[in-house]
Amino acid sequence: MPEQTAAVGPSVPPSALPAVPLPPPAERSADVLVVGAGPAGSSAAYWLARAGLDVVVLEKAVFPREKVCGDGLTPRGVQALIDMGIDTDRTGGWTRHRGLRVFGGGQVAEVDWPALARWPDYGLIRARRDLDPLLALHATTAGARVFQDVAVTEPLLDDAGRVAGVHATAGPGKEPASWRASLVVSAEGLSGRLAKGLGLLRREDRPLGVAVRRYVRTPRTDDHYLDISFDLSGDGPSRESMPGYGWSFGMGDGTANVGFGFLDTRHTAGVDARTVLRRWQATLPAEWELGEEHAVSPVRGAGLPMALHRGPAYTRGLLLAGDSAGAVNPFNGEGISYALETGRMAAEAAIEGLARPEGPAREEALRRYPARLRSEYGRHHRLGMGFLALLSRPDLVRFATAHGLKRPGMVDAALRLMGNLSDGRSGDRVDRAVALLTRLVPAV
Repeated sequence: MPEQTAAVGPSVPPSALPAVPLPPPAERSADVLVVGAGPAGSSAAYWLARAGLDVVVLEKAVFPREKVCGDGLTPRGVQALIDMGIDTDRTGGWTRHRGLRVFGGGQVAEVDWPALARWPDYGLIRARRDLDPLLALHATTAGARVFQDVAVTEPLLDDAGRVAGVHATAGPGKEPASWRASLVVSAEGLSGRLAKGLGLLRREDRPLGVAVRRYVRTPRTDDHYLDISFDLSGDGPSRESMPGYGWSFGMGDGTANVGFGFLDTRHTAGVDARTVLRRWQATLPAEWELGEEHAVSPVRGAGLPMALHRGPAYTRGLLLAGDSAGAVNPFNGEGISYALETGRMAAEAAIEGLARPEGPAREEALRRYPARLRSEYGRHHRLGMGFLALLSRPDLVRFATAHGLKRPGMVDAALRLMGNLSDGRSGDRVDRAVALLTRLVPAV
C-alpha cells in the first residue's frame, strides 16, 4: 500500500533542527567528527561537546526521517536520557509503559519493570522520526555542530594509514566535501562504511537479527504494557519463525508499532519476515484492530547487529558506537539503550585520549574503549547467544512459555536477565543470582 504522507506520532518540527550550510573547505575540521545522528551519534556528540571539544556531526539524511525500530526504550534507555538532561516529564511526545505483557504457550503474563536502585521503574515510547532529531537538537544545545544531507563515503587516511577525517558528498548535487579531525566516531549503523574501509568486517560467528515493523491504527494505542508474543501462529512458534517474537507497542497517538524480529540463521534462510508478520497479525483478535487492514504505513525492515559483532571498537583514530559496533542486546533485540550508552563511552574515551599528547599515551587511553565494551556487555551477550540457541527450538519455547508464564517470580527474573536490569551483587536474591550467572560465563 502507498505510504501515508502524514507523520505518525507527535513530531519535532523540521525547523527545530535547521539545515546549516556547510562551512568553506578551509574550515571543515573539528576535534572529533561523529558520523551519524542517531542515538549513538547524538549521545557521543552531546558528551563530547559538554566536555568543551569542537564536535561536528555528519548525518546523511535530512530530518525528520524514518528509521526501522520498535520505538521502545527500556529503563536502561530512560536512564541514559536522564543522564543527558532530557526531561521526559515536562516535554511532550513521550508515552510511558509499565512493563511487558508476554504471550506464549497459550498463557499470558503481565510483568512490571523491576523497582531497582540503579534504574527507573518505567520505559518510554517515542517514534524514531521524532526521537532522533530531538537528540540531535539536544547535542547542538551543548555546542555540537550538526550538518544534514552529508553522506560519508570513506575514511580520509594520513600517510601512516591513520584516520584523519572523512570523505563525503553533500547536498542534492552530491558535491565532494572532506572533513579533518583528530578522532572520528562511527555511529553509522549496520552499514559501517568507515569500519569496512579499515577492513573491520562483521564477525560471522555473532548473531544478526532481522526486524520488520509497520504502524497500525488501533484502540490499543494507550496500552501501558508492551505486548511480546511467542505464539506466532495458531499452533504457536514454528521452525520458520524461531528464534523470534512479535511485538505491539502502543504509541499513544492512535497507533501502535507492530513488528516481528527473528535471528538470521540457516533455519530461517529464505523466510520472508514480512510474511511471518502478516500471518501473525491475522491471528490476533479482530477487536484489537492490529491487522493489515488497519495499517497506516508500509512494512519496513532492517538488520540488528548483535553481540559486539565488529571490532576492535577502536583502531587507528576510529571509534565504533551503537550498531556500528554491534551493540544490540541478543536477548531482546534492544538497541536504543546501548546506542546511547556506547555513544557516551566512546565520547569518554575520546575525551581522555585527546587530553593526552599525541602518540603512545593517547593510544593507550583509546585502546581501553574496546576493553570497556567487552567488560560492560561481553558476558551478558554471551548468555544472550546461548538463549538464542535455545530459542531456535519451537518445542522448547512452547514448553517454557506454557509453564514459565504461570510463575510470576520466574517471569520477573527472566525480564531482569533479558533486559540487563539489576542492581548486581548489592541487589536482592534475584539480582545476586543473575550477577553470579553472568560472572560464570566468558565474555564474547
